[in-house]
Amino acid sequence: MTRSPSPVLRPARVLATAAAVALLAACGSTPEPKPEAPPAAAPVSTAQAGEVILTAASASLVSGRLNLRPGADGVYLGGEIGGLTPGGLHAIHIHETGDCSAVDASSAGGHFNPAGNPHGRVGQGPHHGGDMDNINANGEGVAQVNVHAEGVTLGGGAFNDVDGRAVIVHAAADDYTSQPSGNAGKRVACGVIRVTR
Repeated sequence: MTRSPSPVLRPARVLATAAAVALLAACGSTPEPKPEAPPAAAPVSTAQAGEVILTAASASLVSGRLNLRPGADGVYLGGEIGGLTPGGLHAIHIHETGDCSAVDASSAGGHFNPAGNPHGRVGQGPHHGGDMDNINANGEGVAQVNVHAEGVTLGGGAFNDVDGRAVIVHAAADDYTSQPSGNAGKRVACGVIRVTR
């Protein structure tokens, strides 16, 4: 004679089976994805204007004054520089340190390079944040400056902020290729960028 299972044990087996199925279902389910954090906003300029007073370096007679204004793609520098080689092309860069105390302006350090790029030309591939186009002096050695530093900001203290950094004018033109500074020759003028409003 076959003995039937006890009615007390049958519900226990059903509960154990249900618990095992629930556990397996929980292990096989995919957890809900966490919402992605929004991308960090690109730094923006907080200042409206700045200026640089350039003074001679390396026993040159070069000096001038530049105004700075932020734009959507960087910072624009405009003004006048005198004492340059008449008819010559001269490199102009933003350098990493706002220190013009050395006679040859070497205290300003290298080009400002917040993105860690090789030296190059603005608008033509990777370049330093401090790279700008050459300036052209007229027959009297005066250059009307209208240049652009791309990928930098003015004010706000972001990693790419140029406030408090130096602007250097060089004796020769930037070839936009030679590393790390375009073979631009000695530093003939230096000034520190200051936010004015």
